[in-house]
Amino acid sequence: MRRLALLLLLLVVLSGCNTLVKTPVVVMQDLSVVSVDPAGAGMEVYLRVKNPNNFDLKLYGYSYDLKVMALPLVKGGAREDVNFPANEETDIRIPIRVAYADLLEILKRKPDPDKIPYQLAAGLDLETPLGQMSVPVKHTGTYAIPKQYRPAALFGKIADFFKF
Repeated sequence: MRRLALLLLLLVVLSGCNTLVKTPVVVMQDLSVVSVDPAGAGMEVYLRVKNPNNFDLKLYGYSYDLKVMALPLVKGGAREDVNFPANEETDIRIPIRVAYADLLEILKRKPDPDKIPYQLAAGLDLETPLGQMSVPVKHTGTYAIPKQYRPAALFGKIADFFKF
């Protein structure tokens, strides 16, 4: 009888551990182009993470999958240490590198540069006092290409370069 009571107590304690760690709230703040070079474009996803717990959480890695116009554009991830203090919001950025070759299929569809639909699926891998947890991030939105990065502007700069 004593073993049964101990087993039941252990079961209750272990099932309650999951409720001891509250899932952080992750909100996507922005997606932006931060650089353009001969190899492609550098983008960044900005996330705000609110840790509702009374203890710190630690990011030890993330993954992402970005689709544009329902076409797979880029997948990736990295290991990165970021501390999320208890009961605070912390902004993080996820750098994304897009090669021009990956953009060709999207450009063939002639998207409206002011409203390009995208879907982001990401996962934040966190370390908690009770073990590891993964927090999914899903966001759907539209992106407006900044005027200076639009193909017409870039081709215009190239044409200006060859003028004498």
